[in-house]
Amino acid sequence: MGLTAGVLAIDAGNSKTDVAVVAADGEVLATARGGGFRPPAVGVAAAVDALADTVTRAYGAAGVTAATHVSACLANADLPVEEEQLAAALHARAWGGSVDVRNDTFAILRAGVADPRGVAVVCGAGINCVGMRPDGRTARFPALGRLSGDWGGGWGLAEEALWHAARAADGRGGPTALTRTLPAHFGLPTMYALIEALHLERVPPHRRHELTPVLFATAAEGDAVARAVVDRLAEEVVTMATVALTRLELLAEETPVLLGGGVLTAGHGQLDDRVRELLAARAPKAVARVVRARPVLGAALLGLDRVGAAADAQRTTREFFEA
Repeated sequence: MGLTAGVLAIDAGNSKTDVAVVAADGEVLATARGGGFRPPAVGVAAAVDALADTVTRAYGAAGVTAATHVSACLANADLPVEEEQLAAALHARAWGGSVDVRNDTFAILRAGVADPRGVAVVCGAGINCVGMRPDGRTARFPALGRLSGDWGGGWGLAEEALWHAARAADGRGGPTALTRTLPAHFGLPTMYALIEALHLERVPPHRRHELTPVLFATAAEGDAVARAVVDRLAEEVVTMATVALTRLELLAEETPVLLGGGVLTAGHGQLDDRVRELLAARAPKAVARVVRARPVLGAALLGLDRVGAAADAQRTTREFFEA
C-alpha cells in the first residue's frame, strides 16, 4: 500500500469532523470521526490541534503517513483570508504535499454533483450558499450572519419564532400559536416563563435551537405567523441560489441546485414546496435536489479533482460513501 495516499479529505463542522483517506484509484482506505471544529471560539492553532487526533487515527488505520493532497472543507472558513490562514496551519502539519481549504458548503455541493458545476444552499445552524464551475470560477457569500446580510438558519429561525411569540404574548404583535407551542416544548406555561428561563439560563442558551422544529410543526398546523416565517426562509434560499446562478452565468442553463443541512433535508413540506415553486419562477432551468450524502464525500471528490484522478476513481469513492 505504501506510505502515501492520494487524498486526505477533511469535512470539519461545528459539531463533528469526518476524515477519509483515499488512494489515487479512489479506494477509501480508512475513515475516522472526531469532534467539532470551532476556530472562532478556540483559535486556529487549537482548532487544528483538535483535528490532529482524527487525522492520526485515519492515517494509522490506512497504514499511511501522508497524502499527496489535503482537501479540507471547514466550517468557519467564511472569508478567503480565513481559508488562507487555515491552509497555512494545515500545511505546517505536513499531512500532505499540497493543501486546499474551502468553506464546508463546497463539500455538500461537490457531494451532490457528478462534476464541479452547480450551486448549493445549506441551512443548518446558519445559512450559506456557494456555486462553482469546472473552470474554477466560484460564487459565495461571507455568511457571517446579520453582519453580512444573512437571514435564516436554524438558530435564526428559533430567534424569529421567539420574537413573534413574545410580541403576541404582550399585545405588540398579532396572535400566534407559537405563544403556546414554544414554552410547552420546555414544559413551561407561558411565554413570560420561557423568556425568564432563557434570560436567567435556567434553560441553557444552546437549547434554543430546539425551537426550530417547533416552529415548523406549528406552521404545519396552519398557524399564519409560523407559516410566514417558513415562507420567508424559502424566499431567502431561492434568492441566494438565484444570485449565485446569475454570478456564474448559469441562470439560462440546466444547473443543479443542491439543498443541504438539517433544515433543508428534514422534509418540511411547506418549505420544500415553496422553494421549488419560487425556483421554477426565477430560475426555471434549475434542478433542485436534496443532498443526503456525507459531506466528506464532497471533500474527497474535490481532492481527486485536484490530483487529476480518473472518472473511475471518483466513481469508486462515491460508491463507498453511498453504499
